[in-house]
Amino acid sequence: MAIEVRPATRFDDVKAMIGPKRPDANVCWCLSYRIPSKQNLELRGPARGDLVHQLVGQHPPPGVLAYDGDEVVGWAGVHPRADTGFATNRRIPHVDDLDVWSVWCIRVRPGHRGQGISHHLLRGAVEFAREHGAPAIEGYPLDNQGKKIDLTMAYVGTRSLFEQAGFVKAADTDSVLNGFPRVLMRLDLR
Repeated sequence: MAIEVRPATRFDDVKAMIGPKRPDANVCWCLSYRIPSKQNLELRGPARGDLVHQLVGQHPPPGVLAYDGDEVVGWAGVHPRADTGFATNRRIPHVDDLDVWSVWCIRVRPGHRGQGISHHLLRGAVEFAREHGAPAIEGYPLDNQGKKIDLTMAYVGTRSLFEQAGFVKAADTDSVLNGFPRVLMRLDLR
């Protein structure tokens, strides 16, 4: 298996990874951290996909996709923190004033999990941020200490995943997900 990670510029592939089975469904579309909370709550059904379609056409696009040959098998949401909800999130601290990037969602397609694709996605997100001039990149994973995580909450990643990619813990947060504390993990790209 040769996994390749590329910028998320193909809407159909993004939709396959984070879109709903029904167009009128109010699924996340990986927007809950990407847009302001009020807008996220107001955006309903197909309008969510329409916004993601617009974001995919912007520079830089809203994340990266992992491919096994021509098949899309993974997604990671990554963008400048200033363009995300983490810019004003009161539970996730800012450790300094650098214009860092955030990676907030890592998703692997069912049937492809347990093959290391999340590691490829995180490395790809780091390279994507580096190529766009990010001085550092942050993630806000669960510090689950090896305990099992509900798959619906695993999208933020785990501390060990980020550590294996070279990130170091920069701060504790006031955020808890699925009963586990989230930590601020950071990788300097300078």
